[in-house]
Amino acid sequence: MAIRVLLLTQWFDPEPTFKGLLFARELVQQGFEVEVLTGFPNYPGGKIYPGYKIKWLQREVVDGVHITRVPLYPNHDQSAIKRVINYASFAASSLFYGLFMAKRANVIYAYHPPLTVGVTAGLIRLLRRIPVVYDIQDMWPDTLRATGMLNNAKALNVVAMVCRWVYRHMDHIVVLSPGFKRLLLERGVPERKLEVIYNWADEAALSAPSSQGDLPLALADATQFRILFAGNMGKAQALDTVLDAARLLQECGAPVRWVMLGSGVEVPRLKQRAADMGLRNLVFLPAVPMAEVGRYLEAADALLVHLRKDPLFEITIPSKTQAYMAVGKPLLMAVDGDAADLVRQSGGGVVAESENAQALAAAAETLSKAPADVLAKMGGNAKQFYAEHLAIEVGVQKFGKIFQRLAC
Repeated sequence: MAIRVLLLTQWFDPEPTFKGLLFARELVQQGFEVEVLTGFPNYPGGKIYPGYKIKWLQREVVDGVHITRVPLYPNHDQSAIKRVINYASFAASSLFYGLFMAKRANVIYAYHPPLTVGVTAGLIRLLRRIPVVYDIQDMWPDTLRATGMLNNAKALNVVAMVCRWVYRHMDHIVVLSPGFKRLLLERGVPERKLEVIYNWADEAALSAPSSQGDLPLALADATQFRILFAGNMGKAQALDTVLDAARLLQECGAPVRWVMLGSGVEVPRLKQRAADMGLRNLVFLPAVPMAEVGRYLEAADALLVHLRKDPLFEITIPSKTQAYMAVGKPLLMAVDGDAADLVRQSGGGVVAESENAQALAAAAETLSKAPADVLAKMGGNAKQFYAEHLAIEVGVQKFGKIFQRLAC
């Protein structure tokens, strides 16, 4: 008889999420019976997606995955109170369904953030005696403090206290990096409850057939060494460092072009600063659909990851890392800590210190001067490392073993 898994997550397709339909569908393919308990899609805009309407309950089946949606208050603006209501409303409705309406599962998988999902999972575990696997994708209260979402010391202490309660009441905790594991060990979580399972990329989207339209000249022109940054351009990415590195390389005449693909709150300011600096070797391109991203990554000579220097980011592995590795291109990793270690282990690129323009420029110049066979070797190493350690099939098999053990 198939093991029944209840996936408890506030975020699910069509919302962007790390552990959505891809994860659920792979579990079904590996022989599990899966029900997803989630809300009505409204992230990141805070508005209910077209085709959906909040009701008491909505059920659907997609590729063998049973999806149950329960009501919540849709909101994702900067109001802390509204954000709390958003989290609490889903926690309350999912708790009611999980306690009184859900078919009994053999194991519960709970996705964090937000922390309120962990509270719901812990209460269902206590009252229905169902083991829980807790997947921590964002370290609270550290992220709340680092991003400025919550600055009140007393409130942060309350969050930390709730985290400790949740950790005590989970049967197993999965984290996305060795640094997350070290931090939880320091906070008293027993090692027997902890396991590192790296995130994976959306492999299907990266390899999806594209429109095959012409690439922008910034990528199509192979006379320059093209370094592509793809993704969100916010304060956490600290992309002023890239502009400063571009100026250094422009001044010395290095044949390197930086291509910035995506959107974000920092784009208008960065564009203006690049213009003020007279940068001719840095180009901004608008975001493209996920089905097109793979073609852009493939066209670049190297792929850039950059985050600001912060203790939290030293134990974080940005999700673009897996996507870059999956397409088999050399990485220029300018994130300190675990993400840099991953590139070193794989031999899939070069590492530069975060927020150090001179180090970034030097690493970029090193890549630009590398022979074609060396670059191809780096890309091949990255792709092989991804296939062996980070691919969705590998990750879901690890989750499956945990589920089987707890369900016995």
